[in-house]
Amino acid sequence: MVEIQGNMPPDPQKAEAEKDAAVKKSLGKIKNKIIVMSGKGGVGKTSTSVNLAIALSNAGHKVGIMDVDLHGPDVPRMLGLDGMPELNSNNKLSPIKYSENLSVISIESFTPGKDDAIIWRGPLKYAAIRQFIGDVDWGELDFLVIDSPPGTGDEPLTVAQIIADAKAVIVTTPQEVALADVRKSINFCKTVKMEIFGLIENMSGLSCPHCGEMIDLFGSGGGERTAKETGIRFLGSIPFDPRVVVCGDSGACYQEAHAASAVTTAFVSVAEAVAKPG
Repeated sequence: MVEIQGNMPPDPQKAEAEKDAAVKKSLGKIKNKIIVMSGKGGVGKTSTSVNLAIALSNAGHKVGIMDVDLHGPDVPRMLGLDGMPELNSNNKLSPIKYSENLSVISIESFTPGKDDAIIWRGPLKYAAIRQFIGDVDWGELDFLVIDSPPGTGDEPLTVAQIIADAKAVIVTTPQEVALADVRKSINFCKTVKMEIFGLIENMSGLSCPHCGEMIDLFGSGGGERTAKETGIRFLGSIPFDPRVVVCGDSGACYQEAHAASAVTTAFVSVAEAVAKPG
């Protein structure tokens, strides 16, 4: 008689089912899933994701940031975070704590060097994003802010496939080149049947440090016009402030350092709009 050994190879179908169950369980504890998208690079999408998450957490909401910009993960350095997530007693990864109400997971935290390139194709990206959800102990969250890379590639498509109730917040700048790409993001959301929560116009004017006059660096009002034309909720305009760049590069909290600024006021207003759907 052939004796059946106890160390049989794992059943692939069972393993996949367990991963799917872990994802479902994790998502079930998260009330709102917001994916921050942009049609093109250079519009300040990640700084918008980070500052929106901080504004929401400052308002008392439990917030997580999931950085799925796998080829250009910048969230940890913008928040001044170092180190790797640790395994907890449930054999899950604990996201890195930024504050009592805000935690973060990013591929940058797992790479030996911050300048190491991530050279992955679609299947690996899908697996990583699924692990960021199912293998991470997010706990009970009011908001999961998902920072996606520019465009409509693997990462936002994977989020649309895995997180059926994710809603998109699209970031643009006022000029027509950026707005043309925003319309592609809008069409992407319609194609994958993802609800568009709203649109944010970033870098919307610079207050002259000498005379206080507003300078429209990239034009004015294009984001709001596009939102109106496409029937999308306009969440607000964020002024341009060079100090946002300085804080992002140094890992300092802009909203803490410049609490009375127009940018902080704008992010507080956008966070209020996001927290109160209408």
